[in-house]
Amino acid sequence: MTTQLEKVVYTAHATATGGRDGRGRSSDGRIDVVLKPPKEMGGTGEGVNPEQLFAVGYAACFIGAVKFVAGQEKVQVPADTTIESAVSIGPIPKGFGIAVELKISMPGVDRAVAQKLVERAHNEVCPYSNATRGNVDVKITIA
Repeated sequence: MTTQLEKVVYTAHATATGGRDGRGRSSDGRIDVVLKPPKEMGGTGEGVNPEQLFAVGYAACFIGAVKFVAGQEKVQVPADTTIESAVSIGPIPKGFGIAVELKISMPGVDRAVAQKLVERAHNEVCPYSNATRGNVDVKITIA
């Protein structure tokens, strides 16, 4: 089932040329990266790869979702909240797939409270979680 946006708030525009061995650039020029496959996939490992970009994007977006939920719950999210994200790539029956692991640290927040915020962020709010649900294995742990 496809979820339709109720309203478009922002649209990011970017162009990739050359695939995994090329260049990626946002329309405003704030992102301009050389793309290279990692050594594990036969590349030099000298550039940025799509999995790294996805890992950073998911982690940043997820923190935003936790903050959104925390605001609704009247809970203060520490400024030093961090997510260590790992995005793995590997073969699936007819191509390639990814798996995600998010390790969340919310210093000073009660573990039960953090768990509640994280569950709501993942199950309801985070666009990356909503987009990957049912298609990507996402493992979430709270440090």
